[in-house]
Amino acid sequence: MAETIVSGMAGRYATALFELAEEAGAIDAVQADLGRLSGLMAESPDLARLVRSPVFTAEQQLAAMAAVLDKAGIAGLAGNFVRLVAQNRRLFSLPRMITDYAALVAKSRGETTAEVTVAAPLGDAHLAALKEALAQQTGKDVHLDVTVDPSILGGLIVKLGSRMVDASLKTKLNSIRHAMKEVR
Repeated sequence: MAETIVSGMAGRYATALFELAEEAGAIDAVQADLGRLSGLMAESPDLARLVRSPVFTAEQQLAAMAAVLDKAGIAGLAGNFVRLVAQNRRLFSLPRMITDYAALVAKSRGETTAEVTVAAPLGDAHLAALKEALAQQTGKDVHLDVTVDPSILGGLIVKLGSRMVDASLKTKLNSIRHAMKEVR
């Protein structure tokens, strides 16, 4: 049985888009357009509010998204997809659809993504070593999604699929504190 990597309504939309992009030979172009749109949503609180707010009508969302897509130069399959999503009142799920599409692309290429949390930015040598170690562990090409969180104090937290390794200094200190409480 094949492993399901996307599910729900957003997964169905992403799967349909992936299949259309695969037929058209436009997987990379669609991914680039969706990545650009995702960046715009991250940069603009107004656009993010438009996407997730049920207050706007389908017509208002469609008109606004059409203007954003035209200004960003996003056309073709990705542009038509976003317009369809807006028209169907599913814009609130667009961020998840974009994430699910990226997961489908990665799976088709034999890639996987590891979410890495570090206390301070890692240098290129450390990133390369981490990427290689994870690639050896999984047997796949690993893309790193690195987040800097100074609250972990040191070390790192790696999430890869359903597995997580927490080697942060904060967790180790909490374990020591807990062990010392039990000794008393």
